[in-house]
Amino acid sequence: MQTELRVAGADDLAAVTDVISAAFHADPAWSWAFPDATRRAVQYDSWWRLFVAGALRFPWTWVAGPYAAVSVWIPPGQAEMTPEQEDRVEPLLVELLGATDAQRVLEMAHRFESNRPVEPHFYLSLLGTAPAHRGHGTGVALLAANLSFIDAEGAPAYLESTNPANLARYERLGFERRGEFATGGDGSPVVTTMWRPARPA
Repeated sequence: MQTELRVAGADDLAAVTDVISAAFHADPAWSWAFPDATRRAVQYDSWWRLFVAGALRFPWTWVAGPYAAVSVWIPPGQAEMTPEQEDRVEPLLVELLGATDAQRVLEMAHRFESNRPVEPHFYLSLLGTAPAHRGHGTGVALLAANLSFIDAEGAPAYLESTNPANLARYERLGFERRGEFATGGDGSPVVTTMWRPARPA
């Protein structure tokens, strides 16, 4: 990959959040969670900032080029957020969506948690390509580079694909479909869980 890669730091919080927010704007699962397209960009900025901030305490958030793509990983045995950040999730959702819709998204988040493997693994929390850089393979190349580092650690990797259009891309990099779950009730978007076994470096 010709694009420069680097590990993100605290100063990258806003820019990484911007890339994730733009990349997920029309995502089937997360646009279901935040259905008002006119408010979604502002809501995403607060929502995804919490996740990115949690991940930045580890050296596993990566930036490709001038924020062309970003990947947000959680290392084995670690939580996505600190306990203080976790305590902010429900109040933030109530603030962004109101009490009723907040409960709907909390249930969605619980489904993500309950489907996560218990085996130690690197968890791809978020992967996004900036809209201006889509279609050039930047996100896939970033992911492939990350996986080479994970292979060097001798560890497996796990992700949830919230967009069926990405399944084949992940499979080409060695991920296997593990299961699926709905974000909510009947007719809600389906999320596919994917596992990549540890490989020799």
